Amino acid sequence: MRTLWVVTHPEATHHVAGVVGGWHDSVLTREGRCDAAAIGRELRTRIPQGAAVELYSSDLARAAQTATAIGAALEVEPILMEGLREKSYGEAEARPQAWLGERFIPPPAGGDRMNHFEGIPGSETRAEFASRIYAAMEAILGLPCERQIIVTHGFALTFVVACWIGMPLSSAGYVNFRASSGSISELHEDDYYHNRQVVQLNDVRHLADAGPH
Repeated sequence: MRTLWVVTHPEATHHVAGVVGGWHDSVLTREGRCDAAAIGRELRTRIPQGAAVELYSSDLARAAQTATAIGAALEVEPILMEGLREKSYGEAEARPQAWLGERFIPPPAGGDRMNHFEGIPGSETRAEFASRIYAAMEAILGLPCERQIIVTHGFALTFVVACWIGMPLSSAGYVNFRASSGSISELHEDDYYHNRQVVQLNDVRHLADAGPH
């Protein structure tokens, strides 16, 4: 039996500034830090005291800060992984969203969406991005721990879940699981059929009790 909690980092400075995130190393805002503490408290209610748990996180500061808050609540040290980073937007990172919007080439409705070039030098294709997340997930799922937490980013969550349900990379050209900042999604695999469930996607109820922002 395995349960995986996937956390999307809460509000970061690039959200407030209206600039492109990606690998731009923005940090949590004051509101984001309050929400990260609330996520830690919520996960503490879901994981029995003394139970073994592993905590993995994107190494970008906004995710690592979130993981640190969770780790403090659970008394576990986060393991930072470059593979769990958000999609790279290359030259667009830290620039205004409008700069990206003027240059972005949307993917076609059909054809090779995975290797489509979006018009931004240095940015990852969907195939490169998804392959990186899949590799990180396979490393995590190769470990025997029954309770694992992954802290990542909004777009990255799509491929975390896609890998979990066994979606082939060749079929990932259209998939999109939307998740809000600061959300918790719960995934479960039973130890009899080994079916993998998406028990809960994009739960943000814990943020209502995050305290003053």
